[in-house]
Amino acid sequence: MDAQLKRGILDVCVLAAIKNEDSYGYKIIKDVKPVLDLSESTLYTILKRLEESKMLEVKAIIHEGRVRKYYHITKNGLNRIEEFKNEWKKIMEVYSFILGE
Repeated sequence: MDAQLKRGILDVCVLAAIKNEDSYGYKIIKDVKPVLDLSESTLYTILKRLEESKMLEVKAIIHEGRVRKYYHITKNGLNRIEEFKNEWKKIMEVYSFILGE
């Protein structure tokens, strides 16, 4: 799979995992596990990129004596999910063409 396409898919999957509620790293990995095998190092790289792109906001909360970062999707993040849905429709048209359907 093309690296840029894969990167875009991973970003949108992480955004989708927190679309309905704020979440933290371990839970995000657990939530996407049915569709992606995502390592912690890959996840935190994605989260940093999404935060820098203003698609996520981060807040630190003390949980059981430790600081846990919670991630909240922004309007930009929600817009990115919608953009991806539209882009994916086009990708599926190309895929159908390639298959001759």
